[in-house]
Amino acid sequence: MHFSTTRLALLAGSAALCVANVYYAQPLLDLIAADLALEHAAAGGIVTATQVGSVLALLFLVPLGDRFDRRRLLLAQLAALALALAGIWAAERTAPLLGAMLLAGLLGTAMTQGLIASVAASADEGERGRVVGAVQGGVVLGLLGARAVAGAIADLAGWRAVYAVSAVSTVAIAGLLWHALPALPAPARPLPYRQLVGSMAALLRSDRTLRERGIIALLMFAVFNIFWSALALELAAPPHALPHTAIGAFGLVGLVGALGAMRAGRLADRGHGERLTGAALVLLCLAWLPLAFTPASLLALAAGIVALDLAVQALHVTNQSLILRGGAAPGRMVGCYMLFYAAGSGAGALAATAAHAAGGWPLVCLLGAGLSIAALLYWHVCARQPATCRAAG
Repeated sequence: MHFSTTRLALLAGSAALCVANVYYAQPLLDLIAADLALEHAAAGGIVTATQVGSVLALLFLVPLGDRFDRRRLLLAQLAALALALAGIWAAERTAPLLGAMLLAGLLGTAMTQGLIASVAASADEGERGRVVGAVQGGVVLGLLGARAVAGAIADLAGWRAVYAVSAVSTVAIAGLLWHALPALPAPARPLPYRQLVGSMAALLRSDRTLRERGIIALLMFAVFNIFWSALALELAAPPHALPHTAIGAFGLVGLVGALGAMRAGRLADRGHGERLTGAALVLLCLAWLPLAFTPASLLALAAGIVALDLAVQALHVTNQSLILRGGAAPGRMVGCYMLFYAAGSGAGALAATAAHAAGGWPLVCLLGAGLSIAALLYWHVCARQPATCRAAG
């Protein structure tokens, strides 16, 4: 089917609201740690809890879109997400907070990736990249805007208010999504659930493009979360000592990544996926040059954020466009791919807080740059293989 601009905008906005819940905690780590008496190095576990939830969603919830009516499934997950957010707002101890964070990651990820799989399955073949890119652009807006929104609300009303507002917003979009989601009824002969989940391992074994793009995703999202998880700790301390509104606002600098995501989808539709991948990976490596000067210059930080986010989002949409090109089993394909994303994000969050505690911002930058170079070298090796060998898997 063809997606109108209005419908795409609404789906992109819904994706933004859902994915934001996975990232609200990043600029709030010091506030949450102070409220619950956590060490800064241990605060990375809050972000990691959401990433564990993301992994569980990708394994056990996202594939359900290939078995059930996607619209009803997504709306049920939306209602459960609102309850999880209320749980975060009410949590007074570390264990309940981590549990509610895990559920927010689980359901926020299931909603976001379910939306992408739905539009990919419904879109005409010639515009799949454009449609996926548009919804992914909404994901970028939510991912980066989450930090600015969280910082502003936290400065006004405390970190708990961030999740209260999000819970109310989640309920509000349910009616709009019911009309905007494409009608994709359940398959006539759906696979049993155990076979559905088990088939993801078979997809990973048989599809070389999925494996290669997944490893690139793992490395690039480790880099992405190394930067964003450590940034709040760096900017909240001297010499900058910025308030949380200002820290969160730096996320808005990277909104140019949303434009990159939309453009990347169109280029992938035209057969330029490999060239775009190489250019984006080079940009990812170069981004760490200005980022290294963050303690001395906020302008250098802003320039580095633009480069980092543009590279990551262009890579992300290109990866998704390439793995979904065949149109088969979109829920499971997206689920497999995003497992790499979740693993990289969780590892990056833990590595960032540990690196910052051990060696400050210079060690964070060395770690991020090293993984960026590793991703570029990996892609270069894969791209040199003959096309027939790659297709054979």
